[in-house]
Amino acid sequence: MASREVVGFVGLDELSLELASSLIRHGYKVQAFEISESMIHELLKLGGVQCASPNEAGRDVTTLIVLISHVDQINDLIFGTEGVLKDLNKDTIVILNSTILPSLIQNLDKRLTDNTQVAYLVDIYVSRGMSEAFNGKVMVTTSGRSDSIARARPILSAMCEKLYIFEGEVGAASKSKMVSELLEGIHLVASVEAVSLGTKAGIHPWIIYDIISNAAGNSWVFKNLVPQLLKGNTRHHVLNIFVQKLGVILDTAKSLTFPLPLLAATHQQLLLGTSLVYGPDDDITLLKVWEKVHGVNITDAANAEPYSPELLATQVTAESSTVRRVGFIGLGAMGFGMATHLLRSNFCVIGYDVYKPTLTRFANAGGLVGNFPAEVSKDVDVLIIMVTNEAQVESVLYGEFGALSALPSGAAIILSSTVSPGYVSQLEHRLQSEGKNLKLVDAPVSGGVKRASNGTLTIIASGTDEALKSTGLVLEALSEKLYVIKGVCGSGSGVKMVNQLLAGVHIASAAEAMAFGARLGLNTRLLFDFIINSGGTSWMFENRVPHMLDNDYTPYSALDIFVKDLGIVSRESSTHRVPLHISTVAHQLFLSGSAAGWGRQDDAGVVKVYEILTGVKVEGKLSALRKEVVLQSLPPEWPQDPINDIKRLHEKNSKVLVVLDDDPTGTQTVHDIEVLTEWSIESLIDQLTKSPKCFFILTNSRSLSSEKASTLIRDICNNLQSAAKSVANIDYTVVLRGDSTLRGHFPEEADSAVSVLGEMDAWIICPFFLQGGRYTIGDVHYVADSDQLVPAGDTEFAKDAAFGYKSSNLREWVEEKTAGRIPASSVISISIQLLRKGGPDAVCECLCSLQKGSTCIVNAASERDMAVFALGMLQAELRGKSFLCRTAASFVSSRIGIIPQAPILPKDLGVSKERNGGLIVVGSYVPKTTKQVEELKSQCSQILRSVEVSVEKLAMRSNEEREEEISRTVEMADIYIRAHKETLIMTSRELITGKNASDSLEINFKVSSALVEIVKRITTKPRYILAKGGITSSDLATKALGARCAKIVGQALAGVPLWQLGPESRHPGVPYIVFPGNVGDSKALAEVVKSWAHPVRLSSTKELLINAEKGGYAVGAFNVYNLEGVEAVIAAAEEQQSPAILQIHPSALKQGGIPLVACCISAAEQASVPITIHFDHGTSKQDLVEALELGFDSVMEDCPGQKMASTVEDYEARLTDVTQAQKFIDETGVDALAVCIGNVHGNYPASGPNLRFNLLKELHALSMKKGVFLVLHGASGVPMELVKECIKQGVRKFNVNTEVRKAYMDSLSSPKKDLVNVMTSAKEAMKVVIAEKMRLFGSAGKA
Repeated sequence: MASREVVGFVGLDELSLELASSLIRHGYKVQAFEISESMIHELLKLGGVQCASPNEAGRDVTTLIVLISHVDQINDLIFGTEGVLKDLNKDTIVILNSTILPSLIQNLDKRLTDNTQVAYLVDIYVSRGMSEAFNGKVMVTTSGRSDSIARARPILSAMCEKLYIFEGEVGAASKSKMVSELLEGIHLVASVEAVSLGTKAGIHPWIIYDIISNAAGNSWVFKNLVPQLLKGNTRHHVLNIFVQKLGVILDTAKSLTFPLPLLAATHQQLLLGTSLVYGPDDDITLLKVWEKVHGVNITDAANAEPYSPELLATQVTAESSTVRRVGFIGLGAMGFGMATHLLRSNFCVIGYDVYKPTLTRFANAGGLVGNFPAEVSKDVDVLIIMVTNEAQVESVLYGEFGALSALPSGAAIILSSTVSPGYVSQLEHRLQSEGKNLKLVDAPVSGGVKRASNGTLTIIASGTDEALKSTGLVLEALSEKLYVIKGVCGSGSGVKMVNQLLAGVHIASAAEAMAFGARLGLNTRLLFDFIINSGGTSWMFENRVPHMLDNDYTPYSALDIFVKDLGIVSRESSTHRVPLHISTVAHQLFLSGSAAGWGRQDDAGVVKVYEILTGVKVEGKLSALRKEVVLQSLPPEWPQDPINDIKRLHEKNSKVLVVLDDDPTGTQTVHDIEVLTEWSIESLIDQLTKSPKCFFILTNSRSLSSEKASTLIRDICNNLQSAAKSVANIDYTVVLRGDSTLRGHFPEEADSAVSVLGEMDAWIICPFFLQGGRYTIGDVHYVADSDQLVPAGDTEFAKDAAFGYKSSNLREWVEEKTAGRIPASSVISISIQLLRKGGPDAVCECLCSLQKGSTCIVNAASERDMAVFALGMLQAELRGKSFLCRTAASFVSSRIGIIPQAPILPKDLGVSKERNGGLIVVGSYVPKTTKQVEELKSQCSQILRSVEVSVEKLAMRSNEEREEEISRTVEMADIYIRAHKETLIMTSRELITGKNASDSLEINFKVSSALVEIVKRITTKPRYILAKGGITSSDLATKALGARCAKIVGQALAGVPLWQLGPESRHPGVPYIVFPGNVGDSKALAEVVKSWAHPVRLSSTKELLINAEKGGYAVGAFNVYNLEGVEAVIAAAEEQQSPAILQIHPSALKQGGIPLVACCISAAEQASVPITIHFDHGTSKQDLVEALELGFDSVMEDCPGQKMASTVEDYEARLTDVTQAQKFIDETGVDALAVCIGNVHGNYPASGPNLRFNLLKELHALSMKKGVFLVLHGASGVPMELVKECIKQGVRKFNVNTEVRKAYMDSLSSPKKDLVNVMTSAKEAMKVVIAEKMRLFGSAGKA
């Protein structure tokens, strides 16, 4: 803030004077126009300056605050000849401090902005905090357009101790005031109703006050106004003030067609009160007015001798008799907790409940159980009844097998159900008439299930002295607060009734207020925050409104309970002839909710009555937005590209940008930058000596606990400080690079950095990341999902087990993550409007004006926005400002002026000739990663081999099982990589979390360490390594590969960093792709793998069989032994336009070796039709591994003991068993199964083969169920009709050997001139046979 900045005031009152005083303390100059000499005198004492007119007060000021208490003042103060507009600078911020209607404020805003006389206008409502945290402190509620708020925020923050900002149109501040006044009015009349009913029921008014003010029925109004009311300190004139204010609210609601039944009833009661004041009674107290309204003499009752219910309880328990045996009827949620606590307190308890499983639970807890109330009541000293209502009490005592018949003489009954005082009184008389000296204690409870179980309930008891002393020790054991109420038995229920009256009205009024706030267009979460610090708050408002905001009606206390409890209130009001308008309307609202079917939902669900009627939504949830619509609605980008200016300023600014990256994905937007994985002072000195623009330090702190992360950041900053002292003329700025979806250790890491580096001028929060689809607009952080912008708090990232959060608004997120230490209202915001209209200079001015230690969030929706901010920040740094940045990746590249480059490909790094497969390791669990992996496996099935690692075995099972899983994975990965296959190692996709954040991090550590061990043990050097997920990529680089440094060469895809590992690593120079878990669409991972995989033939054997299944034909697999055979198959396939398989038998491989395989591979790659290479009849694991390493597309293993018959005589014993085949498929996961249905290798008899088609039909059904393909060996010699039938029955691959070999041998029988002629003849002979088979199999024309 500039030290000479001037703020003008037009009009002063008590609160305005406090605003001025606060501004002066913050270093602003204040000048003011005010006609009250006393106010001006106070201002002058503070150091302010007096002005002669409104015009003078607005001259040469940056901000002008205009106090308007009546609409008639507007013309004189603003538009008059001496009004503020006369010499007002257009860029001056105008703040309207007003209590006039929102519509009038909006009209004034339109009048000012339409004439372009005022560019920046906000309105404020100034009040004092009413909560314990802000009691008496100045609060400012403000509203206005985001650009106006951004400009005014420093002034607004300096004026008050609590700031609420409603962005949007002006008038929201006045609207929030209306909502608070609505609640205050309802609470006032409800408080009087409660005291009146309680007094009429014979309860001392001050006892009511003392108990309720510490119970759920409390409100600010009850706590603060009832004492003044009872003392007679409040005059009746307050009624007129309330009538006027509430009348305005009702008029506003009427204009919006919005019903406010509670407020309307309140207004009528207040009008009735005013009508009773006339003539000589003009100066009567407010209490006397209410006595006339309700017909209750509260004054005399309040002046009666008071007593202490708690002291009385202490006296009772001190004189209480021993209790041997307790009966307990009603083991519901509350009752079960109470009964089990009595067991733990060494009471002998026998229990009963109509729900039998509860009795079993109680017996397991150590209690005795009875089968009906009478059995429980036998021989007890005390019987506790904790059932739902009066009807159930009647049934328990007087029904069949009722307790009364079995209760011993002199026993005491504790009735803890919520029932009417009248019922209790009648019950006591009935018990006395039984002639058994039965004693009754009326003892309703409150506090909830947890307190019931802990013995910390609040109990309000009444009864005779004898009854209380008989039960005192039991009541004491169950309670933290025990009150004994003098008077008749039933007085305890009377107090409970009064509490429930207030609690019910407060829930209903909270619903009415929040629904009205939503109709007014207010941010309901922000409105809630405002109300809880204002006079409209109540215990129930603070407890129940969060349920409404979350739209979560899980029943903590069912709505039907208030149908019952307010029904008791209504009945008692009739009995005592006390009219209770407010509680009656509240009762009707709860009845409406119950009638709608919500009775068993949470009582906060009464808000749905308003929502259904009016269509509003109280839920404080930001909605997803259309991305295109939002981005098009923003102002045009700043026209000049700041990148060249950033580069130029870097020459003047010697500060090195040191990025502490909490996982490796932060290098997403830079290139030609180094990253360190260790941070010794020597390494840091070496980096700083090079004077780079930037370097990264990989901390991987997101994988650590909060404590360990904080310690790590402190250690790094200490080393950085020491290293900087050893290098001449060097300075640095620290960036804490964090997740663009707001996960990570904030504010812990920032606090740790500041503890070493010293306080900064500001923390900069900037999670914008274009490549990941992360936008911050209007202070709300969004994650792009297809064409939608989803608030970050509604994404899966916000549900992270270790770093979850609720707030999407970054200001609120800061408050949430700092647990209120940094209030949302104190967080400064750089708006998109400021970036795009004011440019870098406006950013610089804003940053330079911040108070030291501020927190500033940055909005951005494009790379240009980011660059504009980066340039403005650089300018501020050159003016001596210091910042600590918590940002995503985009900020770093903008800050150092990096221009994006095209994705890096293998040829760019000279690795295109490497033949080994790549290694892909997936540890990230976010749903996006799971979708990407599924797409990868779908698109790259022909080049990809997958090994899934069981997370349960790694993290939850024994060490032996863990080791076995690791060894299995290593073995398979080595085989696949050597076989030139892209090898995917992925953790099982079922997310396993711990009981808390710490346990979840421990599970993550076990999984991550196992992946490290797997990669460390893989001996084959991969073509490249791709690590998916931040923690995974960090651990693999540092722990598995031993990298201490790496060069960031660029990106493999937008947002996907590509490193080259340093010379000290296990695989120097190997490309290391760091693929974030939350980046890219579902196809992104597949795109990267395809671009980095070794070029392969376009077809796989499995793909050929899939197409054959779809087309209803079969593919021929032709055994080849030499070049002529290979050429014959290719020539026939191209001529017939048919797919084909070149098949090599182990004997042929033994003779032809690698040259034969290379010949097949080369021919397949150059063929114009799909050709694959298949290894037939492998007999050992070694055979198969070697075949894969040589480059075969597919292999066949002979199942031990299941070789196909080689002669017709053998075939009966060799037929495929369906059950065994199913077991084999399940255990091996094969893609295809060679079956024997009577086919043989070799020649068939003259009668031809005897194929079992019934068996083939069963096998085909099995194959369809299991997703495998059927293969038939021995196709040579099978007649055409049988081949076609086999195809019809599902055979998709025929092995052809004998006929092709015979054609070759026959071609040699006639002499040829030369070897070339021999080769040609053999090739043509074989080609004829092969082409004929292709036509027979139906594959001709299917290429």
